[in-house]
Amino acid sequence: MQRVAAIVSISLVAGCGLLGEESSDDAGPIVVGTTSAPSTLDPAAAWDGSWELFRNVYQTLLAYPNGATTPQPDAAKSCEFVDANSQTYRCELREGLTFSNGDKIDAAAVKHSIDRIKAINAPTGPAGLLGSLERVEVKGDREVVFRLNKPDATFPFVLATPGMSLVAPDDYPARSLREDDGIVGSGPYRLEAYDEGKQAELVRNDSYKGFADRRNDAVTIRYFQDSGEMVKALRGKQIDVTYQGLAADDIVALESEGADNEGLELVEGSSTNINYLVFNPKDPMANELAVRQAVAQVIDRAAIAHKVYKDTVDPLYSMVPKGLTGHTTKFFDDYGDPDPAKARDILSDAGVETPVPLTLWYTTDRYGSDTALEFKEIKAQLEDSELFEVTLKSRPWKTYVVGYQKGEYPVFGRGWAPDFPDADNFIAPFVGEQNALGTPYPVKQITDVLLPRSREEDDRANVVEELQAAQQILVDDARLLPLWQGKQYIASNEDISGAERALDPSTIMMVWELSRKTSW
Repeated sequence: MQRVAAIVSISLVAGCGLLGEESSDDAGPIVVGTTSAPSTLDPAAAWDGSWELFRNVYQTLLAYPNGATTPQPDAAKSCEFVDANSQTYRCELREGLTFSNGDKIDAAAVKHSIDRIKAINAPTGPAGLLGSLERVEVKGDREVVFRLNKPDATFPFVLATPGMSLVAPDDYPARSLREDDGIVGSGPYRLEAYDEGKQAELVRNDSYKGFADRRNDAVTIRYFQDSGEMVKALRGKQIDVTYQGLAADDIVALESEGADNEGLELVEGSSTNINYLVFNPKDPMANELAVRQAVAQVIDRAAIAHKVYKDTVDPLYSMVPKGLTGHTTKFFDDYGDPDPAKARDILSDAGVETPVPLTLWYTTDRYGSDTALEFKEIKAQLEDSELFEVTLKSRPWKTYVVGYQKGEYPVFGRGWAPDFPDADNFIAPFVGEQNALGTPYPVKQITDVLLPRSREEDDRANVVEELQAAQQILVDDARLLPLWQGKQYIASNEDISGAERALDPSTIMMVWELSRKTSW
């Protein structure tokens, strides 16, 4: 299958001197800083940034070796469709696989891991990714067969997501979530210690069998509340690398020359991560099409990108980002430049009284320190039009998720990092009765016609028409309002190698690629 790579890394600060890339463990574990803490440690409950930890401590049948944009075998020895209709997918496991507690990984354990996701059906979990899965069959100890209820050429990409992590049956109940803060996986690392919201200590898993070539023996991930504290820790050599959550001001500061940045490197890469608004039809105002269209007509994406994010992000006019087959600029095509006068006409024609009261929610600690500034800018834009009266509210991520899954927020902000690098994954997760937003969005032309038709085709270049038609429906409904597409920035101390190759196509960090430089 043809796919477009999600990341192209570019080193901004080079100059490694006479240094090699073999790891030296004398200095202790490599310490990675991020503002993206896990919401849970059980894969059946997470369809979010918790996957950043899961990728390194759990194992999936398929995953992405360095440089790959299509899934390759990891826990599996091989996987393939065995029919002409892309409805029967067979995997054979590697020999001698075990979990970190010594339990055997066999076909039954794989079936247990996938079945429990659907059985538990957690509101925040990845069950929505398994809509095409009819059943899982076991044939002997090492053969697993996935029977699909319809053709789905994207199914291998689903199996490669950390949401499909393999778990030990004796430690992860079949119909309920694991309740403690432990992890029993088979990934490149073991979770040695975990302090929720503060740090995760990873050590090499000696029983791991897979493609990951670990360049270090231990990694500690520290979780920060804001970018400023994280960068301060980097400059103070308390951490070695930053990952998610660098604020625009900090990126600009790190790009500049000066004593504060001595000994630091910054890597910039393109990304398919997006940021968008969600309108909840349970709210009377958000349920009004004219209100949603008026917001879309007023929002100035370029101003958000420039004033708030200092051009470290790009305006986005479709839920499918640039760089993926099928991307369009439908919102710009239909709405043009921001125009409050046109927005007033939209509301007037629909008989909507102004100013329209709207409550916008955002999370304080998930997408970086600039989120609050972004929503203040959105509030200013809407209120300057004299068409809206906006109230801003916020919560930390862990409680924020619970709120939007319960449908509590009239309008709320979300970010999306792709489960896999395909336009399908920027449409399918947000539509249907069960979706990643907890806000039912039944749109049968997409879920029952366009997406199933597109999934019959292995060559994704041949499904542009279906993908663009789906995007037009999203624009017409204006239930989802794309705002910007991010770039990926990783800052590190100059003695760290591997940052430029450490991100997979979903921009998840593969920490095994990091190492300390040593003299030749």
